[in-house]
Amino acid sequence: MAFWRPGTVAPGSNVTTDNDDETIIIYNPYDNKISINQQKINLPVYRNKIHILYLVEKYQVVIVVGQTGSGKTTQIPQYLYEAGWTSNGKMIACIQPRRVAATTMATRVAKEMGVNLGLEVGYSVRFDEKYDENLTKIKYMTDGMLFREMMIDPLLRNYSVIMVDEAHERSIYTDLIIGLIKKIIKKREDLKIIIASATLDVESFYNFYNNNRTNDNSKDNVAVISVEGRNYPIDIMYLKEPCDNYINKSIETALKIHMNEEQGDILIFLTGKDEVNEVVQELTEKSYNLNKKMKLLALPIYSGLDTEDQMKVFEKPPLNTRKVIVATNIAEASITIDGIKYVIDCGFVKLKAFNPTTGMENLMVMPCSKASIQQRSGRAGRTSSGKVYRLFTEEAFKTLADNTVSEIQRSNLATIVLQLKALGIENILRFNFLTSPPAQLVVNALELLYSLNALDDYGRLTDPFGMRLAEFPVEPMLGTMLLNSQKFECGKEILTIAAMISVENIFICPNSAKHEADEEKRKFSVEEGDHITYINVYHAFLENKKSSKWCYKHFLNYHSLLQAVSVRNQLVKYFHRFNLPIKSCEGDIDRLRKCIVSGFFSQAAKLQIDGSYRTVRNDVELHIHPTSVLFKRSPKWVIFNQVVQTTKYYMRSVSVIEPEWLSELAPHFYKIKETKK
Repeated sequence: MAFWRPGTVAPGSNVTTDNDDETIIIYNPYDNKISINQQKINLPVYRNKIHILYLVEKYQVVIVVGQTGSGKTTQIPQYLYEAGWTSNGKMIACIQPRRVAATTMATRVAKEMGVNLGLEVGYSVRFDEKYDENLTKIKYMTDGMLFREMMIDPLLRNYSVIMVDEAHERSIYTDLIIGLIKKIIKKREDLKIIIASATLDVESFYNFYNNNRTNDNSKDNVAVISVEGRNYPIDIMYLKEPCDNYINKSIETALKIHMNEEQGDILIFLTGKDEVNEVVQELTEKSYNLNKKMKLLALPIYSGLDTEDQMKVFEKPPLNTRKVIVATNIAEASITIDGIKYVIDCGFVKLKAFNPTTGMENLMVMPCSKASIQQRSGRAGRTSSGKVYRLFTEEAFKTLADNTVSEIQRSNLATIVLQLKALGIENILRFNFLTSPPAQLVVNALELLYSLNALDDYGRLTDPFGMRLAEFPVEPMLGTMLLNSQKFECGKEILTIAAMISVENIFICPNSAKHEADEEKRKFSVEEGDHITYINVYHAFLENKKSSKWCYKHFLNYHSLLQAVSVRNQLVKYFHRFNLPIKSCEGDIDRLRKCIVSGFFSQAAKLQIDGSYRTVRNDVELHIHPTSVLFKRSPKWVIFNQVVQTTKYYMRSVSVIEPEWLSELAPHFYKIKETKK
């Protein structure tokens, strides 16, 4: 294995370095007196610039292992740009697993290069893009967006270098891209690949890409380089005894740090949006009563947060103020927040998991892996010595799994199977995965796609329906609903529904004004359920000129509604691309609900004697979520879009349906069920 460490000379290069004698300036991350160029030189990756460029020139695949915050994400694309890798009219792509990382990194790099975002440096994420096909040279994008580009151009001819960042997160699309790139580089010897990560199983990636089966390392087409950062010492502390409630413990620990420790920001890791918002609110309220000159500023960060609020965590805090960033695992690797000196880690993470027995996908809270725990700890030692408070015992840490199970092994694969079919990969089980998914998950995906009429009796994509469905940037059931709106002549309303269920919850229900919020929701509610209610809210929002004051008065999420408008506009473009008419149902609610059923028939449920519901598909017990307009009603048959799990399984985005619509609109689905029996 070709492997070089910092401070050494890569074999074959005529470059000598004396990096250990470089003057490294330790600086305050919020000190604007230090120039951007000086900050770039201070980054650990700068010491490896020549080595990285040499390896990219000589090898087709380069694996870069470096600490989070070492600068690899922002600097390596710039090094390649300066070295002329875009002079032939091609672009450098930097792939991120999360949209917030793609947008923030693109913004940062554009600032460093002194260019306007969207010109030389741009980004592309789901339902949002800012780049110029002719001018952009460095393009940050989510892994899902690159995968979609492969459907248009399988050989990715627009790119000279593709950098797959945060590869250790093993998202579904990252795994697929890793497998597809292996096929592409056989056809394109000029394409260079960089696999970058903070904690990576180097051996598996090296063996996956290396075509050399001899003992002669000079014939390797893969090289590995370690970017060692100047880590500051970190003190790690565990609890002596397990705690009953990690949320309360995290609040208590943050307040103790604020009262007793020296200056430095705090980063708290929790599992989800609700926990994050709860802790932010508690810390904000309790900070008012603290007898301390330094103030406390609590800020949330999670993937569903709107961009404006996400950016606040990167801003310099007011004078004599300590920031407390309360985050999900998005802050573990996808983004780097300067100024963090203290990390509080709950030891848990919320991961998506698909149960093939029940046929449902939901988010489950589970213990982190050791790799994730170590990754979180590294956040405390970037700019100075730090402290890590782990809200669990040392014995509990020793029992954790070494690595997180890859997403492709625990997810609904319907979208993935559909898109692989669109790329011409017919035998999914023989695709060269880095880690193969369970066969049952693939079978479930094939059954669902067949019942949606996306696949024919031979397992091939139907034309044009299946082909169009693969192009829609939404999951297959939602895409089916959109495409079927042509048949039911309700495209105008279905586009609105699709946009509204693609964003965060639009209704706000604060504990301090729960009764008032419920009263406002009733003004929009209809007895048919949530989907028609969403249409009423959307139209009212537009009629009131997208007013934030109007949203505040009616307890509606202004940012979610703005995002829904943007999503709808993006979906309209796909209707125009496919020449689909956008007609209105003219108030025919039954026609509209039938169209919803045509996509989500597999998510139908029937009322039981005890007031609960049972799914038609797998006889799983469900309950209507308290946020639904049908919560205090008990319709006999309903259809839902999402299941969330707390103490029970709850259905969200629920509408009333007639049972005969299921057999009328989903004959393939019931044929599969009868065959199984």
